[in-house]
Amino acid sequence: MADVTVLGATAADLAPGRPYVEREEQELAWHDRLAIGLWSRLPAALRMRLGARARPSAAYVGAVHQFAKHAKRLSDEALRLKARALAQRIRREGFTHKHCARCFALIGEGAQRSLQKYPYDTQFRAAWSLLQGTLVEMATGEGKTFSAALPAIAAALARVPVHVVTVNDYLAARDAESMRPLYEFFGLSVGVIVNGLPKPARREAYACDVTYACNKELAFDYLRDRAALGDKSSNLHLSFQGLRQGAAVDSGVVMRGLAYCIVDEADSVFVDEARTPLILSAQPRNAPKVDDYNQALALAAQMQLEAHYTVDERTRRVRLQPAAYEWLDEVIDNQMQPAPDDPIWASPRRREEMVQQALAAQCLYQLDKHYVVVEGKVQIVDESTGRVMPDRAWERGLHQMIEAKEAVELSGQRETLARITYQRLFSRYVRLGGMSGTALEVAPEIRRVYGLDVVRVPLNRPSQRLMMPAQCLADAPTKWQRVAQAAREQAVQRGRPVLIGTRSVQASEQLSAVLQAAGIEHVVLNAKQDKDEARIVGEAGEPGRVTVATNMAGRGTDILLGAGVAGRGGLHVILTEYHESRRIDRQLIGRCGRQGDPGSAQAIVALDDELFSTQLPGPCRWLAGRAGVQRHGLGTLALAVLRWVAQQRAESHHLEVRMQTLKHDRQIARLLAFSGRGE
Repeated sequence: MADVTVLGATAADLAPGRPYVEREEQELAWHDRLAIGLWSRLPAALRMRLGARARPSAAYVGAVHQFAKHAKRLSDEALRLKARALAQRIRREGFTHKHCARCFALIGEGAQRSLQKYPYDTQFRAAWSLLQGTLVEMATGEGKTFSAALPAIAAALARVPVHVVTVNDYLAARDAESMRPLYEFFGLSVGVIVNGLPKPARREAYACDVTYACNKELAFDYLRDRAALGDKSSNLHLSFQGLRQGAAVDSGVVMRGLAYCIVDEADSVFVDEARTPLILSAQPRNAPKVDDYNQALALAAQMQLEAHYTVDERTRRVRLQPAAYEWLDEVIDNQMQPAPDDPIWASPRRREEMVQQALAAQCLYQLDKHYVVVEGKVQIVDESTGRVMPDRAWERGLHQMIEAKEAVELSGQRETLARITYQRLFSRYVRLGGMSGTALEVAPEIRRVYGLDVVRVPLNRPSQRLMMPAQCLADAPTKWQRVAQAAREQAVQRGRPVLIGTRSVQASEQLSAVLQAAGIEHVVLNAKQDKDEARIVGEAGEPGRVTVATNMAGRGTDILLGAGVAGRGGLHVILTEYHESRRIDRQLIGRCGRQGDPGSAQAIVALDDELFSTQLPGPCRWLAGRAGVQRHGLGTLALAVLRWVAQQRAESHHLEVRMQTLKHDRQIARLLAFSGRGE
């Protein structure tokens, strides 16, 4: 309790009977949901203006610089003593405006001495907002890693356990290592959680003052902690065992509390990955065998679209028709004749579920788009980032069905031991902050689910990015030829680096073939080359270099301009397909024109792109054809309207899915609590 009083938490805010400190989870009352709904209807610019109270003023930054003048005159040891003395006052009085200004002045001077760089004013503003518990929108290249370290040090000096969460293991290790000299300057320890780290090492890393971790690793550690307590994880059992308010913790637990968390790329974690709950699982009994999956795929191949099943690509669902049930009963009972004790085919419900999964595997999940096969294993591709997720698997046997479809060795099907959504997990932190280059579009949802206001931090230097008019062509082959022409104009003729963004592995390889046929040298970055991501992205700013990349190039590693590139116009970004979320488009475009550098971007898309074909209503597609897309291309205004309609429909659907996932997860948690079990 002593560690989090500095964050303004009281005993009433904390969840009772938990193995360590975390916030009591609460659902918003109906009037709060109504108020947030009305708030979301306001224009984004007006929401930002009305929410300006959370934005630090220029006077605050001036106070930091005023205190920094004194800090420059201190020796290293005197600087550390001053920081520790200030931390004592913060523990008593909290993170007040004056204390934070003094603290950041000392940390800034420590950064100058340990890292040889001093924070920008915009980074001081971001640090203040993060410490107050907000989500900071900070453009690509503005230094989010450095900005996160400032409040992390301030909190850690005040003895608050700090978690800094990133979107993959590489970024967690890289950010921790790059900021380590600054942490060690103030006598703070830094731990890193990565995949494959043994349990004792994990416990040691969480015991550090500041712990960097990938969001998935942190979530599964939390679930494993809950599972380690077993039936003792309910409030009743924990209370009886004296685990309330930081008492002795079971030896199976590795974490030491959910006190203060800073989430980098917060929109990805809080929104894009929040549609799917995280599930801790184990091998079940009576799991289907490879022959069962192959049989289901064979049956699915015999079924007829519309007559036996329908496919809704927008919601990604397969539905069996009434005729399918009669057909399955007849084929299975008369031809297969399963034994009465067969756990799969003798049960109508199990066999219908198996066939439905087989249809989904065949109709909805495509190789090199939704997954890749690497070293004989099916690995899911994150549709938002384009990165593989080797530690993820589809549930309810779908993953094994796709493995059977691709004729690779089956992994074991799993049954659920514990589950939680990112919404419920991160809402349990006593104080939560986040950073993202794109968050304004989802500000109402962030406020409703996580209780965080979104604050936009101004650019350190004015943007010089040039947005060229978007083009919409008739079909994908025409689009790829136009993209190749644009790459030749910018890279070959003008010597500029060109980054071409695609939505899928398949699309990146199609474009690569077109570029190769055109004689344009290029490098491809997708889920199959993710181990070389940092190197490829790091070299993408060299003169004349053409890089074809999925959305994974939109996050994490800065693209630095090579010699002479700025004088030629900087990095040119080509977006070849609109994403279902406007934020993802902004992330890719944000790779150019960073920190006041010159740069340009253009969207070159086609009417048969997935967004338009799955999300546009039929009348809109018809009108687009009537507008002359087959002959002359779609006009800029018409394209803007179609894009808005399609993305609005897609984002509304995804929001509904996330809200339903959260609602379902809360219902399961209530049922488990009622039964006396943990999560």
